[in-house]
Amino acid sequence: MRARHHEIADDLRQQITTGRIKPGERLPSEAGLAVRYKVSTVTLRNALAVLQAEGLVEKIHGKGNFVRHRPRKTVYVGGWGILDPWTAGEAALRLTVRTTTVQAHGHLATLLKVPPDSPLAEFFCVSHEGASPHGLARIYTPPDLAPASAQAGNSPSRETATRFAVLSTMRTTVRETACARPPTPEEASVLRLRSSEPVLAITRIATDASGRVIEAALLAFPGNRVDAVFTAHHPTDERQTRE
Repeated sequence: MRARHHEIADDLRQQITTGRIKPGERLPSEAGLAVRYKVSTVTLRNALAVLQAEGLVEKIHGKGNFVRHRPRKTVYVGGWGILDPWTAGEAALRLTVRTTTVQAHGHLATLLKVPPDSPLAEFFCVSHEGASPHGLARIYTPPDLAPASAQAGNSPSRETATRFAVLSTMRTTVRETACARPPTPEEASVLRLRSSEPVLAITRIATDASGRVIEAALLAFPGNRVDAVFTAHHPTDERQTRE
């Protein structure tokens, strides 16, 4: 026999998904819901915990339980990744970019194939819709390839942010590795995730025709807020394009 708190969660879920209880709306008090369903407050809280784990309900201390607004999904376009907004048509999203110079240690030196302690330009990018974060990225590139605006300490241009630092017209090869995993403490904090919520993590490496690594990007998106789109080209199509 199915546990009573799951039955209550099913009923509330149906009311939420059908619009009877709307996004942003406050649910009745826990005591009131317990009376309505003729259960103890412990059973009722277990039911709400199910919906909270699913991301349908958010408990705000001192205010009650509220139906969460359905998050807008980000579109990640493989090949040259995009944290929206402009090229993916998400005008409501905004992108903040912080630039700095760092030294290549350990994993970074390996990714960019540079000697340890080599200087790198770092772009720390976070996309938001209102106050809600949608994705973050740490982009690394050799200083001589960083946009002039970034090197001067100015705010990156719209094109810079969209393309994530690499603005060269040279032919490049892009290799991406994607996996689902728990968030790091930094990712959980920036993206406002629980440690149990997965992220889609993408490592993107771009090389030029000579084999030089011109960009390494470490991207992370909340697993329930992203659609990743990759387009594969047949080798013969690429040869024809070059001809």
